[in-house]
Amino acid sequence: MNFFLFIFFIFILLLLAWAFLNFANTKKIFYDDSICSDGSLKDTCSVRKPYFCSNGFLIEKSKTCGCPENFTIEGDSCISEFQTEPKNAALKYVLRGKEYEINYTVYRGMADYLSELPVFIKYDNNEFPSRVDFKLKNINEESQRNFLLPLVNEIQNRAYDKEEQARIAISIVQNIPWGFANKTTVFRGTELDYSRHPYEVLYDSEGVCGEKSELLAFLLREIGYGTVIFYNQEENHESVGVKCPVEESWRNSGYCFVETSGPAIMTDNSLEYVGGFILQSEPEILFISDGDSLPADIYEYEDARTFKEIKETINGDNFFVGLKKLFYFKKLQEKYGLVEKYNAG
Repeated sequence: MNFFLFIFFIFILLLLAWAFLNFANTKKIFYDDSICSDGSLKDTCSVRKPYFCSNGFLIEKSKTCGCPENFTIEGDSCISEFQTEPKNAALKYVLRGKEYEINYTVYRGMADYLSELPVFIKYDNNEFPSRVDFKLKNINEESQRNFLLPLVNEIQNRAYDKEEQARIAISIVQNIPWGFANKTTVFRGTELDYSRHPYEVLYDSEGVCGEKSELLAFLLREIGYGTVIFYNQEENHESVGVKCPVEESWRNSGYCFVETSGPAIMTDNSLEYVGGFILQSEPEILFISDGDSLPADIYEYEDARTFKEIKETINGDNFFVGLKKLFYFKKLQEKYGLVEKYNAG
């Protein structure tokens, strides 16, 4: 009887400790309706047409703020010739164990337009494009940008705090299912798997690690963070790096590791991939954009360290240590909606 009371007492202590840590990890965010999350002042137009800053929220107001090039004014919205055959993309994200959803309208017209763009890059003087050139080509496509910005604005309207916006963007991309396109393309006489643009990932509701990494790099860049893409050639895997303190960064690169193929804790690079391997090779760092850095105090740093330590010792012989670690392990899985293994390629 005393043994079971002791176990119950330990469980209550662990529960209270977890509640305290969750409270400590939750930053108080003060809402200011005199400015919008993109930096626009109240009652002024955003640099992103047709958005207007109203009481802290970005709203469409095309008659006041105008429309991007090749869009026409219709009511308070801007309309494009590519806005055909709309459908809803239900974008799931998880914040501190709670699941949310953004209903985002995507259009077949834009997806078809992107799929028909040439895949090659032509340079003069016999120069050959690099891997980052192809990444930037996909990310920077201007017509696509105007169709992705409404998602950026929705993310920013849901969270005033910039770190929280990054968390939403990361979780959205991580929760998009992993999958190859059912199309191929021919490049220099060789048939290759078709590589989707970021918008096509949203339209198809799936993507491989490289495609999803391009989408996340776009979202984080538009939110204002410095971003890179990590390419591990040996493992044939791509992930995202977001600017952060060097001591928290991957391989002292100045960029924190962010897995995109599935839900994971930012900075946790000890993930196991399908096939039983982890990333061990030195990554090529593909620079995408300069921007702000994550601060030194976000809770993901400690959560990732704790999670890695638990994975290393969870099968230990000490029963009570194992019980404590299993408790934290389960709570961290719930907090981030984690999966056991990740897809590469």
